[in-house]
Amino acid sequence: MRTEQQIQSKINELTLQKKNLEARLTQLPGDHPQRESLLAQHLRLEDMILMLEWVLDAPTGSYHL
Repeated sequence: MRTEQQIQSKINELTLQKKNLEARLTQLPGDHPQRESLLAQHLRLEDMILMLEWVLDAPTGSYHL
């Protein structure tokens, strides 16, 4: 099991990667062949960040009432 600090560190790392990717995307023209691949990477990074944030803020209690 990862510690909260390790998870937050990974979130920070992924956020930095996402910002770098966004910078690359703004430099590419809209019809560039690499754009689709970069957009897919951006989506994966967003998903990973959201999952890790969910782990940090995991709901407590029961879902079944």
